[in-house]
This record gives sequence, structure tokens and C-alpha cells, in this order.
Amino acid sequence: MHYRQLGRTGLEVSILGFGGSPLGGVFGEVDAAECVRTVHAALDAGINYFDVAPFYGITRAESMLGRCLAGIPRERFVLSTKVGRYGEEDFDFSADRVTRSVDESLQRIGVETIDLLVCHDIEYGSIDQIVEETLPALREIQATGKVRFLGISGLPLQVFRRVLERTDLDFILSYCHYGLNDTSLESLVPMLQERGVGVINASALGMGLLTDRPLPAWHPAPPELRAAAAAALAYCRAQGADLAQLGLQFALANPEIATTLVGIADKETLAKNLATLESAPDPDLLRNVQEILRPVHNLTWPTGRPENR
Repeated sequence: MHYRQLGRTGLEVSILGFGGSPLGGVFGEVDAAECVRTVHAALDAGINYFDVAPFYGITRAESMLGRCLAGIPRERFVLSTKVGRYGEEDFDFSADRVTRSVDESLQRIGVETIDLLVCHDIEYGSIDQIVEETLPALREIQATGKVRFLGISGLPLQVFRRVLERTDLDFILSYCHYGLNDTSLESLVPMLQERGVGVINASALGMGLLTDRPLPAWHPAPPELRAAAAAALAYCRAQGADLAQLGLQFALANPEIATTLVGIADKETLAKNLATLESAPDPDLLRNVQEILRPVHNLTWPTGRPENR
């Protein structure tokens, strides 16, 4: 396992991060004992960064991760969870709610400190409120030692710029903007590096877009992006290659991104993701897949309030 420093936090995080949303049954029911075995195997393999949120499984992911980490020395893992989103349409970035949310998460996970606290999907809220109310309230909590570092997450890249122009952050968590089909996160990196802001990448495979699993009905990718991804998948199959493995190898290779989160809930998935660390992407395969995806490069979809897109 390789590690990179997360901005100016001083934290060294594994380049492959453990995305805990599947622990909450988001992608189907999970076996508790298998989840425990998987988290322990991940730790043994060198993964030290684990991410969950109250929204994932409506608190189930946090509770399950807490069960999995019970008895593990605290210094062995870096933990992130989130505030502000509690359901599909349930957003509350008020100072009172995020303050209570931190205590609730600490209790569910069974720890005394959250290393990385994320304001979750801020494009669904008011940027003014995030800057003027939410983050100041979280800084007060930070002063108590319950939280070490603060960041934000969202899909539209402009929300990161808008917040950073008005206040300081320790890190950002961006999803679906650094992978084979979309590398637009790179445009934000110079600003982040200048300010010492750490970069966490998630959904490098486009929330399943670049895998052989059928896309769920809710997936927001437009038809032309779906078609290009299907063509890339067919090409890789014809070459005896795995598009998902190629996509993860590509994302992990970027030294400007501290860590890439991948959803994991069983040892088979863990083993498959760990295998991507054993070799570099085949250059010819990578070039040909990128050419297939070139017509839809950086094509995304709208989320959140219209003024935040």
C-alpha cells in the first residue's frame, strides 16, 4: 500500500480508501460478520482511511463501521463522516443540526474523535449558510477535539471554488470528476494546492458507469455518456481486460489526489480492488479507452440548487 499526505493536515492516508456506503445496505443487504472480516482484512492490507455518512443506509453504515472497528487501536485508522444530509431529500445545514449530528455520529461509530468531517453535498444548500453558519459552528466543535479537520463535498466543482474564495478548508471530497471519462477535477487542483487543501476523490468509476454491473434506474448519466461507457466496456471485454480495474488504476496513479474512495462491503470486492495496486495500467489499452470516451469527456449532469450548478 502507498500513502499520500492529505493537504496540510499532516495525515498520511492510503491511496485506496474504504468507501463505507455499502456497509449500510445501499447496494443490497450485507452480512454483518462478513463486513467485520472485510474491514479487518482492509486494515491488514494497509488501508487506513474509512469513510461513512449518516445518509448511507440512514445511519446503518455508521453503526456497521463502528461494529467493524470495535477494539481496533484508534491510531490505526483515519475516519471521515459527514453532516448536513440525512435522507434522499433531507438536508439541514443549520448550526444546531450539524452540532447534534456530530455527537450522534460519534456515538454510532463508537469513537471520541472524527478525523475528517465533511459537509455533505452542499450544492443542495445555501452557500451563504455553509460559509456563515455551518462551518463556524463546526469550528467551535473542532476546538473541543471532537473533530480534527473540516471539508466539504459536492458534485459541481464551482461549489468548492465559491466556498474557498470566502473561507478556509482543510480538504475537499469530490466525486465523479476524476476518472477515465471525466478529469475536470484537475482544473481545481492548482487552487487547492496553493491553499494546502487536501483532495479526496470518490466514484472514480462514475457510480458504476465504468463497471460491468447494470446501471441502476436512478443513475443520472445522460444517454450519450451511457452509450460511450458501454462501448468502452465492450472494447475491454474483447481485449480480455477489465474496464473497472483500468479505471481505478488510472485514478490511483495521480499523485495530486491523496486518496480515492471505493465502496467495499465484502472480501471479494476488497481483493479485486487491492489487485489494482499490483500493476500499472496497460498504456495501449488506456489510450484506446480514452479515445472511445473522448466525445463525452467531462460530460456531467446537474445536481442541487440551480444557483449552485
